[in-house]
Amino acid sequence: MTEPSIRIGELAARAEVSIRTVDYYTNLGLLTPTERTAGNYRLYAPVDAERIVLIKRLENQGISLEEIATAFTVEASEVATTLARLDDDLRTLHAAADVAPNAMQGLLAVIAGRVHTLVTIALQVPPDVPIL
Repeated sequence: MTEPSIRIGELAARAEVSIRTVDYYTNLGLLTPTERTAGNYRLYAPVDAERIVLIKRLENQGISLEEIATAFTVEASEVATTLARLDDDLRTLHAAADVAPNAMQGLLAVIAGRVHTLVTIALQVPPDVPIL
């Protein structure tokens, strides 16, 4: 059974962000209200709270909101291709780190770790999170 739509304040509380953040994300196209009430209040899907948490995690990893919005518009069929390309790039990065001077190995390991973290976050996107 689908949960009923929720108002912006409840969405903000569930996602542990301010109403201004929800409004900002909506204006950027990262969130889309499901409907409006007779009083013209925006209503959101409860699952949008998970989407906000994901956006915050990606933002904390240094991904811009513009890049996040672009990623949300990617077709599901493109995800497998992108992940395969990332896997190839990570293998190349690890190979480069193996033969790099000691001073560079640490930097390359940090980069590889960050990419791994971002891929892990991307794979945790629930399949029912609405994609714009």
